[in-house]
Amino acid sequence: MAIKFPSRFKLAHLPTPIEKLTRLSAAWGGADIFVKRDDLTGVGLTGNKIRKLEYVIGQAKEVGANMLITCGGLQSNHARATALAAAQTGLKSYLVLRGEETLIKDGNILLDMLVGSRIKYITAEAYRTHVMEIMCELAEKLQQEGYHSLVIPEGASDALGAFGYFSAIEEIANQLNVQNFQIDYVVCADGSGGTHAGLLLGKKYYKQSFDIIGFNVCDNEAFFVEKINDICQEAITKYALPIKVAKSEIKIIDGYVGEGYALSRPAEIELIKEVAQTEGLILDPVYTGKAMFGLKDQIVRGRFKKGEKVLFIHTGGIFGLFAKKELFY
Repeated sequence: MAIKFPSRFKLAHLPTPIEKLTRLSAAWGGADIFVKRDDLTGVGLTGNKIRKLEYVIGQAKEVGANMLITCGGLQSNHARATALAAAQTGLKSYLVLRGEETLIKDGNILLDMLVGSRIKYITAEAYRTHVMEIMCELAEKLQQEGYHSLVIPEGASDALGAFGYFSAIEEIANQLNVQNFQIDYVVCADGSGGTHAGLLLGKKYYKQSFDIIGFNVCDNEAFFVEKINDICQEAITKYALPIKVAKSEIKIIDGYVGEGYALSRPAEIELIKEVAQTEGLILDPVYTGKAMFGLKDQIVRGRFKKGEKVLFIHTGGIFGLFAKKELFY
């Protein structure tokens, strides 16, 4: 049954390639590892957030919004992507970031400022308890300046944003058909749940047999099962999707958060170096580095076995490296 997709504004350079990590697969001695290069969706507009923002910008254009308001951590990839997408499409942006303003602006924050985004810094406690309220209050104040704002949740992880990776499953399925091979698992980092939810919805709709597995980079398995399920059910209801998703189908491998969100252990930094030096593939310390660290450990432990094929979703995040450059000296 065909569905009516939400409006979409093209931003990403698609399709992104699927490449085999031949040397890492051999070195780790288990499953064959492939990577979906969503770090190649663009230069500034790079990573998984761009797929989601195509639908967000589509909605903004539909409702006549001229200001995008969103939130994230200091080095939020989503916030940076939103700021650049706004500038590219003639809109303005306002970012609510968790943490204290730093004297030196580096990484994603440098790009946020470069494209003219306005930034409000709030405490971790304020972010945890009422960031959405803060964004909505900003939207009301900005009306006095003539702005019609669209408020975007963290990571654009809601029913609308999920269509970014719902659509990506069709892209992946077409690529696998052309290349004439199958995969057993699609693996991603879970930071706000929207990418995983979209992948799961797309897998069900396009009747793919591979499993979707997330490595959480914050919180825990129970949190993400609930979060991903909420996004899936919202999307199914809101867009009348002819599919069902059960909580039991949401698969998370917990145990790799380490020191916490955006905090890196030495072993994770060494993994990022190993991947870079072995394959020339650059991971980030917040999302893909932790997820690949978990994938390697699970391969070594025998969960992903020789002969199986794993497709790792590279969700970008390279700019986050620069804010942590001292860890790589």
